[in-house]
Amino acid sequence: MSLGRDNDTWVRLAGTAMRDGWDVVIDDSVPGWLHTGLYAGSLAEGESRTVEAGEREHVVVPLSGSVRVVVSESDDVLLLGRESVFTGSTDVAYVARDSALTVTAEGGPARVAVCAAKATTRHTPAVRHVSAAEVPVEVRGAGSCSREVRNFGIPEVLDADSIIACEVITPAGNWSSYPPHKHDEERPGEETELEEIYYFETQASAGNDTADPVGYQRVYGSDERPIDVLAEVRSGDVVLVPYGWHGPATAAPDADLYYLNVMAGPGEHRAWLICDDPAHARVRETWTTQDVDPRLGKAGS
Repeated sequence: MSLGRDNDTWVRLAGTAMRDGWDVVIDDSVPGWLHTGLYAGSLAEGESRTVEAGEREHVVVPLSGSVRVVVSESDDVLLLGRESVFTGSTDVAYVARDSALTVTAEGGPARVAVCAAKATTRHTPAVRHVSAAEVPVEVRGAGSCSREVRNFGIPEVLDADSIIACEVITPAGNWSSYPPHKHDEERPGEETELEEIYYFETQASAGNDTADPVGYQRVYGSDERPIDVLAEVRSGDVVLVPYGWHGPATAAPDADLYYLNVMAGPGEHRAWLICDDPAHARVRETWTTQDVDPRLGKAGS
């Protein structure tokens, strides 16, 4: 088997998904993509972008800098951002379906991501501001599988119709999205059907001066539902996971890895229930005898 044979279908390298002033646009114009979307781009101070809602709800995530989100005359929210995705959590804003939104860079240039998901119900209130201090931050795994997860858009934190979103920081040399897992079937209490977007950023790790920080992402399937992605990823790259096992997301030894996950699916219940690949599930048992990577736990919450 030739690894990565489906990269052309499911990988969008930086600069290849630009549209309407955005650096990245993922929506249902991608063949076979049904439930989730993403807009990401850079804004000069005072510059704006508008996203029409229709049947999609949104979560606005500043990647760097601060942005103002205007939904209506009464819904005007300032999201205090951060220096970069590697410096800690950020304020985010939820916007219900049927509500167009405009984001504007405030106080300097900004980079912003707008996560999207098809919604059948308009939630109220139509706009919710989640401050950085409200974002639960957990360290998942141990040893070389240690990573930090910022859970601003999971069901336990954010009330929404279908969207699930979070950020993950993987220190240089570590693996995340591991063991490989899937969520592509509705099995009550065990697994939910969710397609998933991975939006990546990378940076040279402390003490390294690499000019080309990279990471890697793997997606694979079964004989019945084949998919084969092995992508080298850099800042601004996107990997789409329509189904199948995905992981690891691997940080190179000299570069830290960030990804923003956006998930949604057709199921009645909004939940992130996963199934580990049985060939690798045993790795979880090893975490009980390993320490958490000491580089984690330092980012702001």
